[in-house]
Amino acid sequence: MKKYSAIIFDLDGTLLNTLEDLADSVNYALTSNGFAARTIEEVRVFVGNGIRKLIERAVPKNASAEAVDSVFETFKNHYLGNMMNKTKPYDGIMELLRMLNERGITMGIVSNKYDPGVKGLNESFFGKYIKVAIGESANVAKKPAPDTVYAAIREMGVEKKNTVYVGDSDVDIATAANSGLDCISVTWGFRDREFLQEKGAAVMIDTPFEILDFVV
Repeated sequence: MKKYSAIIFDLDGTLLNTLEDLADSVNYALTSNGFAARTIEEVRVFVGNGIRKLIERAVPKNASAEAVDSVFETFKNHYLGNMMNKTKPYDGIMELLRMLNERGITMGIVSNKYDPGVKGLNESFFGKYIKVAIGESANVAKKPAPDTVYAAIREMGVEKKNTVYVGDSDVDIATAANSGLDCISVTWGFRDREFLQEKGAAVMIDTPFEILDFVV
């Protein structure tokens, strides 16, 4: 794999372990609307395609559209106020970002989490190193469409040919392919090595510091 001078990161499962806060807000929304809670492992499988899809997967299959809407709104309101209770960067991430910054690597975030959450988490955890963070919104198609990646590339002021995508899921593999970027898949996130291999991961890493091997 060639060397790169810019990196676009996925957020949940790549930079941040957000699973417990997501599960807590999912279960608050479910139980507040009369549905049974989900296990954290169920929520792990549900994430990756945006919060609407997360809720659609979490509610019972026979739930009405109105019930899904209610759970979705409850989740959004709860998560915005509780998204940093247990969330934290994975081990090594902050040191990695510091080292990448020292090497002059431009970094951005593209996520299927809704845009206010993405920007808030980035500012709280990574604002010193990452200035461009784009999430799901009504104005741009979410991953695996390439739109948010292209928007990030424009805002970062970098060239696509010098940019690599880093993520933890099959959605990220597809996003990179649709964007014309090489992809590095991480194994410490919400999907394991075997799953990523099945989904066509070409390059996999087990620790954040391995990313340094791929940059200038």
